Formats: sequence, C-alpha cells, structure tokens
Amino acid sequence: QVQLVESGGGLVQPGGSLRLSCAASGIFFSIYNMGWYRQAPGKQRELVARITRGYSTNYVDSVKGRFTISRDNAKNTVYLQMNSLKPEDTAVYYCNAVDQYAYWGQGTQVTVSL
Repeated sequence: QVQLVESGGGLVQPGGSLRLSCAASGIFFSIYNMGWYRQAPGKQRELVARITRGYSTNYVDSVKGRFTISRDNAKNTVYLQMNSLKPEDTAVYYCNAVDQYAYWGQGTQVTVSL
C-alpha cells in the first residue's frame, strides 16, 4: 500500500519559515519524481516545486529564491523548506510522487498570517 504522509504545516507570521516533510512508503522512492503542490481556497491546485530522481529541480516563479525542495532517498522523504513566507503562500500543500503511476498525500495546511 502506497502512502505519502505530509507534516510540518502550521500557522506562521509573514516573513517566517516552515519546513514541510513528506514520508513515502510502499514505493521504490528513489526512482520517483517528487513534487509539492498547493491549493488555496477557490483556486486550482498548482505545482510549487519538483525534484526529479536525478535531483533536478524547478519552481513556480512566485516561490523562486524563497523555497527549496530536497530529497533524502535513504529516508524516503522529500522536503520543502519555505522561507520569507507571505500571506499568499497560504494553502493546503500536497506531496506528489510520479513514475509510471501518480500518488498523492493527504495535504498539510500552511497559514501565513499575523
């Protein structure tokens, strides 16, 4: 059974930082391309950052220079370090694993507010 379990979300003030983690089980993690998506109320889900099995990364323009995606294949975990958070980063953040099939986590809420 495949599971992606996100953690690390919460409430943070503008300018603050959070680190999201996504622990995977039931898949051969190292061959999967991993991504973080987010969905704000009333908006479509969007790709935030992606890291390939070859460690190439890409980011949506709005988070470049503030967010960093990384992976630890030994721990079957992908991370999203989020710095200089803004209110517009408020959303539910989802972990995604893609190879032949695609899998999703249940999401973790990130709220950036005073």
